[in-house]
Amino acid sequence: MPLHVPCAQCNSINRLPPERLADGPKCGKCGGKLLAGSVLELTANNFPTITGKSDLPVIVDFWAPWCGPCKMMAPAFEQAAAKFKTSAVLAKLDTDRAPEIGTRYNVRSIPTLIVFKQGREIARQSGAMDPGSLQRFVENHLA
Repeated sequence: MPLHVPCAQCNSINRLPPERLADGPKCGKCGGKLLAGSVLELTANNFPTITGKSDLPVIVDFWAPWCGPCKMMAPAFEQAAAKFKTSAVLAKLDTDRAPEIGTRYNVRSIPTLIVFKQGREIARQSGAMDPGSLQRFVENHLA
């Protein structure tokens, strides 16, 4: 059964067989990489599509550029995005640029990680995590 994977560039939904996830799939509409192994930048425009239409779990880091702990955790989040590129989508949302989304999800401190599966929040963790803790957090919410 094909998986639905949204494109971060054009917001179109792509259908991919699970066995093709590791082949570097590209968007059928715009040609952008679907699972690039890097952190996606979310905005108010693409947040609903990425978190709500993906069959892969989406782990969103709610952060802000002035936040010291957010900056400290950023390299570990990038490493996790590369490691789990075919099994989860790791994305960041700047709460200063999209405060309405942070408010909607009751984000009271940053960094806060929220795991979405098909549009529903299934888990949350506030506070910066070291690389090992972050990888365990992601692994615990796969599949």
